[in-house]
Amino acid sequence: QLQLVESGGGLVQSGGSLRLSCSATGGTLEKYFLGWFRQVPGKEREGISCISTRGGSVNYAESVKGRFTISRDNAKNTWYLQMNSLKPEDTGIYFCAADGPLCSLGIGSVSDYMIWGQGVRVTVSP
Repeated sequence: QLQLVESGGGLVQSGGSLRLSCSATGGTLEKYFLGWFRQVPGKEREGISCISTRGGSVNYAESVKGRFTISRDNAKNTWYLQMNSLKPEDTGIYFCAADGPLCSLGIGSVSDYMIWGQGVRVTVSP
């Protein structure tokens, strides 16, 4: 069974950058649409990006468009979220998710994804 592990979270100042990684074990990611979600205190988990099986199609939430970049390396069974120009409102728990819907149609919701990582904390200080 596919298991996902995130890494790369931490504390960064406003305007800084972080790169999150999500590595899979127990299977291959090649056939899956992948996504990133985040959850901030008091709010529902929201989808912020997705990527198609070969990376040809990506999608972003308006709140991160132009600042975040999703990518994947199927050979390494890993995908990434490069986060630049971070803002305090980006603070939250970030989750990677696999086996999601067709990315070209949108990121999808929490219930659309079947496999989840445990989450990693990102804190952006003012």
